[in-house]
Amino acid sequence: MWTGLIGHSACLEHLPPRGHPESADRLRAVTAALDTEAFASLVRIEAPRADDAALLRAHARQHVDAVKTVFAAEASARGYCQLDPDTVMSAGSLEAALRASGAVIAAVDEIHAGRIRNAFCAVRPPGHHAERARAMGFCLFNNVAVGALHARAVHGYRRIAIVDFDVHHGNGTQDIFWSDTEAFYASSHQSPFYPGTGDSSECGLFGNVLNVPLHAGSGSRQFRAAYERQILPALQHFAPDFIFLSAGFDAHRDDPLAELDLVENDFSWVTHAVCEIARVCCGARVVSVLEGGYDLEALARSAAAHVRALMEA
Repeated sequence: MWTGLIGHSACLEHLPPRGHPESADRLRAVTAALDTEAFASLVRIEAPRADDAALLRAHARQHVDAVKTVFAAEASARGYCQLDPDTVMSAGSLEAALRASGAVIAAVDEIHAGRIRNAFCAVRPPGHHAERARAMGFCLFNNVAVGALHARAVHGYRRIAIVDFDVHHGNGTQDIFWSDTEAFYASSHQSPFYPGTGDSSECGLFGNVLNVPLHAGSGSRQFRAAYERQILPALQHFAPDFIFLSAGFDAHRDDPLAELDLVENDFSWVTHAVCEIARVCCGARVVSVLEGGYDLEALARSAAAHVRALMEA
């Protein structure tokens, strides 16, 4: 079976102001890296739009309505809408966000149908900072949460796990799954750092959250130890039916927004490790979703290493 690559050109039309780090060039860099002979066997799938039923499994009605109507209308009328100091909507942002969440849904559906083994969703805006009732941190909808809850509601995969190796803590994903007894969320991230959450004492209402903070300057040794000693054993013990990855590549040593010291091989290593657990626990079902990564060259190389590992799984 094959690895899917799921995205949509609409994700390029989310246009924050010039100079904003979350630019369309990020996605262009990733797709260019994957548009080579080495990745010719990827099954390329166009992302559908996520519908309200899917969004409302992860988000409050008030939030969904605000993004789709109030904020979208202002963005269309003025050219942009500032949701918080970091998060902006342009005229094309709503369509991009619906396609980004829709990509994760499509990945789940394709894996469930047996047409692909695993998938990488090359999308933006990212999602893991979007809480149940709030957009923040460049994120409008929580793409990985929308897809994970779709897997449960539509296909019956009860035990869902999300592993997040973005350099920032996924406060939104933690918020959505905090009291979910059949979900496991694990995050490695720089701390103290934005968004100020993710302390190791934050364990979820039922012990279903695992945060492993890393100090600035931490590199391969500390990162791999976090997974080998804590995250991977906990993931295997949880025995998920489906695994999702919040694949942020801003922990790379070249990234301008953070201070960890990882290289491409670290992302490949963690991908192989999670996929091996997926092979044993859940029929190799893994959906990876692009989150951060703001040095274009490092992002492209890291995403390519990550997808290559998915293809080899």
